[in-house]
Amino acid sequence: MIKRTLLCFLATALAGTEAFSQQNDALVKSPDNQLQVNVRLREGKAYYSVTYAGKQVLEPSQLGLMSSIGDFSQQLRWAGAQKRGVQEQYTLDRAKVSKVDYKANELRCAFTNVNKDTIEVLFRVSNRDLAFSYRIPQNGKGAVACTVEKEVTGFDFPAATTTFITPQALPMSGWMKTKPSYEETYTLEEPVGTASQYKAGYTFPALFHVAGRAWALVSETGVAGNYVGTHLSDGTADGLYTIAFPQSGENNGQGPVSATAALPLQTSWKTITVGNDLKPVVESTVATDVVKPVISSQKIFSPGRAAWSWIVWQDSSANYNDQVTYINLAANLKAEYVLIDAFWDTQIGKEKMEELARYAASKGVGLILWYNSNGSRNDAPLTPKNRMNERAVRRAEMAWLQKTGIKGLKVDFFGGDKQATMQLYHDILVDAADFGLVINFHGATLPRGWERMYPNYVTSEAVLASENLVFQQAFCDNYPKTATIYPFTRNAVAPMDFGPVFLNKRLSRTQQKGSLRRTTDAFEMATAVLFFSPVQHWGLTPDNLQGEPEYLLDFIRQVPTTWDETHLIDGYPGKYCVIARRKGTKWYVAAVNGEPEEKTLTIALPMLANKEVSIIKDGDGQASTLQKQRLGTTVTLTLKKAGGAVLFN
Repeated sequence: MIKRTLLCFLATALAGTEAFSQQNDALVKSPDNQLQVNVRLREGKAYYSVTYAGKQVLEPSQLGLMSSIGDFSQQLRWAGAQKRGVQEQYTLDRAKVSKVDYKANELRCAFTNVNKDTIEVLFRVSNRDLAFSYRIPQNGKGAVACTVEKEVTGFDFPAATTTFITPQALPMSGWMKTKPSYEETYTLEEPVGTASQYKAGYTFPALFHVAGRAWALVSETGVAGNYVGTHLSDGTADGLYTIAFPQSGENNGQGPVSATAALPLQTSWKTITVGNDLKPVVESTVATDVVKPVISSQKIFSPGRAAWSWIVWQDSSANYNDQVTYINLAANLKAEYVLIDAFWDTQIGKEKMEELARYAASKGVGLILWYNSNGSRNDAPLTPKNRMNERAVRRAEMAWLQKTGIKGLKVDFFGGDKQATMQLYHDILVDAADFGLVINFHGATLPRGWERMYPNYVTSEAVLASENLVFQQAFCDNYPKTATIYPFTRNAVAPMDFGPVFLNKRLSRTQQKGSLRRTTDAFEMATAVLFFSPVQHWGLTPDNLQGEPEYLLDFIRQVPTTWDETHLIDGYPGKYCVIARRKGTKWYVAAVNGEPEEKTLTIALPMLANKEVSIIKDGDGQASTLQKQRLGTTVTLTLKKAGGAVLFN
C-alpha cells in the first residue's frame, strides 16, 4: 500500500538558527569556507554571486520571479535574512552511492515587493554544491494557489568561460514531432554567448569551465507535478544565462508554460556544483540532497541488468520466438530482466505475453514492457499507445501487468517540460508503485531527483543514447569522444539509460550490414561501469555467447548496476575518463580513451593498493586480453585509440 506524503524539499536542521538580520546583503559559506554565496539588494533587484577558493565563479546574477501574486523581480525591499546549519544522513538503493552524510549551511533571504507581499530565497551551501529555491508564503491572501509565470534567475559567468552543454530542441520537431527530449549533441569548449543550434537555449545539466580556473555544473532538481522543467536561455556575449520556461508549442501546444501550485509554493531547486577540478561534478549528490521522498512503499523494486533485442535486432524482434531467445540469453548472462520493446502488443499479444512471462519466470528473469506515453501530444505511431495518458486506463493496464508478473515499464515519447507533462511523469510513477512496477522513461526529460523521490524509479534516457550507434555511422565514429563527456554532464546528476556494451563488429542482426563499431572490446566492457543506470540494458546479442572470450561474459554476469561509492580518478570531457566505483568490498575501475591516438595514463588507485586485480585491457585489433596483477600505489594503463580498460578485484 502506497503512503502518499507531502512533497518536502527541506532537510532536517540539526544546528542552531540565527534570527533574521536586516541589512541589505548576506553571506553564506560552505562548512569548509571554500564555497561562498553573497546575496545583495541593489536598486530594488536581488542578486547573488558565487566564489570558490577565492575565485569568482558567478558574477552578480539576478534573482526573482513574476507570479499571479505579484512581481518579485524588481522594486523589492530587503525583509531580512536567517541562517542555520543543516545536516542529514540518508541512504539510497538505486544510486551511484548508497550512504550520504549531507552537511550544509542554509541562508533564507526574504524580500517584499511594492504590494508588500513576501518572497523567500532559500540557499543551501555544502562543500561542493549550492542549491537555491524560491518560496512564496500565503502572504495573508485569500488565494489558495499561485501561478509562476517567469523566473528571472540568472547565471552570469566570467567572459572567458567555455561550455559543455546541449541545445534545447524546438517543440514538435524531430522524428514524429517527439522533441524536445534531451537528445542533442554537446558543445565542446564553446565560448559562452555562442548562439545555441536552434536559438532556443540549452538543457540541463550544463557544464562550464570557468575561465580555466574552476568548474561549475548547473542543473535542476525537485520537480514532480509541482513545477515545470526549466532550461537555460541562450547566453549573452559576456556570459549571462537565464532560466527559461517550456516553449508554448511543446506537447502539441497542450497546457500552459507557467507553473501553478497551492500556497505556500516552492519552486524547483537550481543547483550548481563547483570545484577546482571535476571530482565534485562527478561525485556530487546535490540532486538528492535537497529533495525528500514523495511516496513510500513496502514493495521491493529491484535494480539489475537486462537483455534487449530491439537495440540491435530492431522492431521485428518483438515476437514470441525471438523473446524466448533473449530470455535464454538473459538467463545465461545472469541478467535480471528482458526488455521487450514496441509492437509487442500486436506481434506477441497479451495472451502469449502471459505465457512468455511464465517462461521468463521459470528462468529467473523478469520482463519489462514498452509503452507509448503520447495520447495526442505527438505523432509517434508505435504501440501500445493511449494506455499511459489517462489514469483509469493506465491503472487497468498496470493491474494486468501486475497479474501477469511483469516487473516494469519503459514509457516513451514525452516531448516536453510543461507542468502537465511533469505531472504525467509523477502520476505514472505513483500508479506504477501501487502495482509494484519499476519505471524507465525514454524520449523524456531530465530526471530531477527522482531516484530519491520515487521508490520505483530506475532510469531515464534524456541523452543521445546507443540507438544512434545503430542508426548512424557518424555516431559510431564519434562515440569514443561522446562517452567521455557523459560522466561529467548528463550522468553526473541522475541515472542514464544509455544502453551500453556492444560486441558485434557490425550493429545489425545478420552483421552483414549496419554501422561499424569503432571501439575496442575493453572500451565496451568499461562502459558497463562508466555509465550508471540502476537497470542497465546491454547491447549484447545471442551471437556473443559463442563468439567472445568467456572472461568478457563472466564480467557481464557479475558487474553491479548500483554502487556504494563513486569517485572520479582522472579525466577531461571529450578526451578521456577514469572512474572508480565500489559495491560491497569490490572495486571496479573503468578507463576509456576518447582521443584519436593511443594514450598512456599513470593513475593512483589507493583503494586497490597491494591487492590482486583482474584487468581487461586492449589486445590485438578490437580484441581484449585478461591480465592478473598485484597493484602498487599506482598503475599504468595504455589505452588504444577508442580503447579502454576495466580493473576489478
